[in-house]
Amino acid sequence: MSAVIIEGKLVHYEAIGRGRPILFIHGWLGSWRYWMSSMDDLSERYRAYALDLWGFGDTDRRQDGYSLSAYVDMVERFLDEMGIYQVTLVGHGLGGAIAIRVTRRIPERVDRLIAVNTPMMGAAIAPPLATFSNHHNGDWIVRILGRRQASAYPEVQIEASKTDLNAVIRSIQTVRTEDLRSDLESITCPVLLVFGKNDPLIYPPAEQWLNQLEENVHIVFMDESSHFPMLDEASRFTRLLRQFLALGSGVDALEIRDEWRRRIR
Repeated sequence: MSAVIIEGKLVHYEAIGRGRPILFIHGWLGSWRYWMSSMDDLSERYRAYALDLWGFGDTDRRQDGYSLSAYVDMVERFLDEMGIYQVTLVGHGLGGAIAIRVTRRIPERVDRLIAVNTPMMGAAIAPPLATFSNHHNGDWIVRILGRRQASAYPEVQIEASKTDLNAVIRSIQTVRTEDLRSDLESITCPVLLVFGKNDPLIYPPAEQWLNQLEENVHIVFMDESSHFPMLDEASRFTRLLRQFLALGSGVDALEIRDEWRRRIR
């Protein structure tokens, strides 16, 4: 277990590998743990980091730190503490919203961005998640995802009891007031948006908006995935990451591979 102190509180993270840095940011349920397969797959060529956000996993709880802006501050401070100047960000759900906002704030420090099952506007958070309250728990979320047993997502379930439900509730409330589409329109680095086609918690963006995306933004719908593509289709997900990370950083150098061409359905 590794940790760093930010504003007097402990932030847990894990790191593996050597090479270009890549930071994984988890979503509304779970922790760094569900990124393990992706981190391990990339560790031969990349230095992969994953942190627990305030109120999740083994990071301290912080009642004034559960807004989107507070989490953006947290990630920027984490990069400073780790001595990371330029990084690839991979965020899921809440983590994707954080990654997008960090990229807009400090574009010179993000060389590419991957957002997974991220609500591009508040209305994209489906009712099962939007109405999450203190009466719910991690088992409830897993059941909503359509699995027969909560143990089908052990990487998520093992951390569920550690989560401060206020972190889930308050961060959902703040993201519901945001529209990340304008943020994305101002980002110039290569961007990959990934959506699980069967996600009951996050609605994908409207086709009209997807058709207007800039050339640096690409989208993939993963047909066999629900809310956790990195677990539902782990091999394909990490293959997409490797391909995207291997491309040149300039927009003109992007090679659009058949496997992750835009597929609007």
